[in-house]
Order: sequence, then C-alpha cells, then structure tokens
Amino acid sequence: MFRINDNFCKLAESYLFSEVARRINAFKQSHPDADVIRMGIGDVTLPLCGAAVKAMHEAVEEEAGGATFHGYGPEQGYPFLREAIAENDYRQRGIEISADEIFVSDGAKSDTGNIGDILAMSNKVAVTDPVYPVYVDTNVMGGRAGEFGQDGCWNGVIYLPVTAVNGFVPQLPAQVPDVIYLCYPNNPTGTTLTFDQLKVWVDYARKHGSLILFDSAYEAFIRTDNVPHSIFEIPGAKEVAIEFRSFSKTAGFTGVRCAYTVIPKELKGVDSNGNAVSINKLWLRRQCTKFNGASYISQRGAAAIYSPEGKRQTREAIDYYLRNASLLREGLATAGLEVFGGVDAPYVWIKTPGNMDSWSFFDMLLDKCHVAGTPGSGFGPAGEGYIRLTAFNTYENTLEAVRRISAARFG
Repeated sequence: MFRINDNFCKLAESYLFSEVARRINAFKQSHPDADVIRMGIGDVTLPLCGAAVKAMHEAVEEEAGGATFHGYGPEQGYPFLREAIAENDYRQRGIEISADEIFVSDGAKSDTGNIGDILAMSNKVAVTDPVYPVYVDTNVMGGRAGEFGQDGCWNGVIYLPVTAVNGFVPQLPAQVPDVIYLCYPNNPTGTTLTFDQLKVWVDYARKHGSLILFDSAYEAFIRTDNVPHSIFEIPGAKEVAIEFRSFSKTAGFTGVRCAYTVIPKELKGVDSNGNAVSINKLWLRRQCTKFNGASYISQRGAAAIYSPEGKRQTREAIDYYLRNASLLREGLATAGLEVFGGVDAPYVWIKTPGNMDSWSFFDMLLDKCHVAGTPGSGFGPAGEGYIRLTAFNTYENTLEAVRRISAARFG
C-alpha cells in the first residue's frame, strides 16, 4: 500500500482562515438577516485599477490573434515585467537589482511555502510569534517543525515573540537558527521595523550564516521615512536574504494572482559537503521544473502598475485602505480598546478586553456586533489575547464597524 507524507497529519485539520470562514457561514445560517462586516481575511474590496484593466484587456486581444498569441512564457517571468520591477521597485530606491534576480510567480503565499523545496530538512527555523501561518505550516509539511506541544509550539521551531511587552520588535534568539522568517510591515500585528532594527537582523544573519526569508508583501503601505521598503536597503542583505513581494495588496490582484521573489546572485548556501551553491540558480532550476509561469495576461496587468497612471491609481487605492486603518485604530482606541499597528500597514491588532481569549472575543464580536475578525491565537501562542481586523473593507463598512464595536462598550 502506498504511503503518505505523515507530516501532513500533524497539522490541524482546518487552516486558520478556513475555520474563520466556517464560523462566519454557520453564524449567517442561524442569523440570515445579519449584516456581517467581514474584516478577518485580508481580501481587498476596491476594483482593479484602470491602468491594469486596460492592459489586461489589450493582452486578451493579443491572445485572440494568431500573430500575437502567447502560449507558455518564461517560467521566471516575462522580461518586460522583471525589468519594470527592477527599475521601479529597486533601482529608483538606490538598490541595484537585476532582472534575472527577479522571479515572477502566481503569489507570495506560494513562494514563501515553496522556498522550502531547496532548503535542507535539517535547517533550524525561527519565526516571529504571532506569525503568518503559512511559514509554520509549510515547515511542518516539510518535516522541519518537530512535534506540536501542549504549549501551542512546535518543538523544532524557534519562536521570537513580538508583543506589546517588547514593542513588537523581535529579540535575537539564544539558539542560532539557520532560517529566519521576517514579515514587515507585519502580518498580523500591523507593526513595522525601523532601518536600524532591521539592520540588527541582517548583521546577525551575516555573522552566523543564517538565511532571512523577508516577506514585504505590504511595503506599499509604508509612509514613514525611517521604515525600509526592502531588506536590500540594508548593507550586506544581498548576502543573506530572499525577498518576497506581491501585487495582491499593492494593486488588488488577490483574484488575478501575480507576485515575485528576489534572490540576489550574492546569496550562497552550502551543500552537505560544505560546497557553496548559488541560491539564485537553485531556485531557477526548481521553478523551471515545477512551475509554468504566471499568465501573460496577469503579467501585462502587473507591468501597467508601473506606468505613471498605474502608480497614481494604486497609490490612491492604498491611501484609501490606510484611511480605513487610521479610522479603525483611532476609533477603537477612543472606544477604550488597546490597539496596535495600522500606521504603515492595513492591519490593526487589538487586545481583547478583560483577558478574554481570542476565539471568545471573535465569537462575541460576531454575535453582538456582526463584525468578523481573525483570532490572534490562530497566528501563534503569543497571539492569544488579541484579534486582527483588516482595513480592506469599504470606508462605509469600516465606519459602521467602529460604530458597532464602540456601542458594545468593550473597553
């Protein structure tokens, strides 16, 4: 009889956001007239910007003509998009990244999960806590996480708490990890690191030979001067880091699917014999084997974001969500709740009142206010006692959510 990968059986039966959706649907079935404001899953609500829509319409027309049809494209992405990314997202910020260090994909979630394909099972992994569940779950699947304990932690993972106690800044661990996951602006807390705070981690990785997997999917929301948009703004980071970015939140591509990963040529790992190996070449080999590339149509849409009109339209959309984040942060604080994040990020992180656990507050918000968030405990042990709300709903719904929660007098 064939065997399965037993590591999958170690996972909880339901992924966090699937469980959130299940509970909301159950509530809707028992309360069919309830107008539930969904602020849990980080999906956008504004339509695609006009520049991207126009470009994709034109791409569809190209696909309809024999002379302009595009079939399989380059697995690592079309040159027109890779060059636009290198120029606009990096060179214009003083960072020299070449097009062949950029790998276009169908989502940062896929890339952050799949990157483990090229990393040894023996690597010791560190994650901030709370953390985006994909980082931990994919290491469980890959056999690096060990066993799940009664404390809510995997015994093979190094946890780096980020809480109000340490100002949401992870501290260097006592045990040196081989691979370090960092996400800033942070999901789920909505907090950020300054240039100097991120430099601590780059210097640490260089000293110990660690790899930083840096998820900057929300960098477009940064408005504060001393908060880096890219880890490659830090000297030496090209030697120790991979950066993941997405068009999902930047340009509303959650349904279109397009993202990219940057792997500098300076980044080297070692094989079992201690020989240096180019991570850029290794990932290229992986992608060419297991991925056929993002669609031509989606890549044309992504490239249009870098046009003057596309830049203006995407900034307007991001400003809209940042306005929602500010409304949530200030409105809920006025209501007496303790609120963090939401300044350079689309997430606000709320302390549950009266030491209530995360799922109980989730249920109470849903029942009393008809507002759905995401329980902090779903992001890790240090997330217990918090709940995450997103700024991706409409302004009107955000205003109404603040009104409902304020009227409930939780604070």
